[in-house]
Amino acid sequence: MPDVDILIGSKSDLPVAAKASETLTRFGLTSQTHVASAHRNPERVVRILKESDASVFIAMAGMSAALPGVVAAQTLKPVIGVPVSGKINLDAVLSVSQMPKGIPVASVALDGGENAALLAVEILALSRSALAEKLKEYRAEWNREPETP
Repeated sequence: MPDVDILIGSKSDLPVAAKASETLTRFGLTSQTHVASAHRNPERVVRILKESDASVFIAMAGMSAALPGVVAAQTLKPVIGVPVSGKINLDAVLSVSQMPKGIPVASVALDGGENAALLAVEILALSRSALAEKLKEYRAEWNREPETP
């Protein structure tokens, strides 16, 4: 059973999903990535959500980025939306950040797989003290790194 399920709209989103998965692994969390388009195969999206025991979902897509909204409409668990660029795509950014009332989606940076994973870690750390300690260590390490110009 993965801690986090990552849904991506197409295989072209795999590099961003890989960054999220790598970050989750760093914290000892498990994830599973599913390719499921909200437009081409919405029934697959619904099936994945119904069969999932994950605590958090990360949904990534470019173009219209409807996937995060579809995921959020089908679950009561936290959904983190990641607009994927390929090319800078204002539609993806806007659709992830402009969810209708009652369908909350947390929005992170364009191509922000790592940020999405870190937000998932923060959510899960609320009820897992060992994970909270790893997050504190990560932040302390991150704060020691020199700033880039």
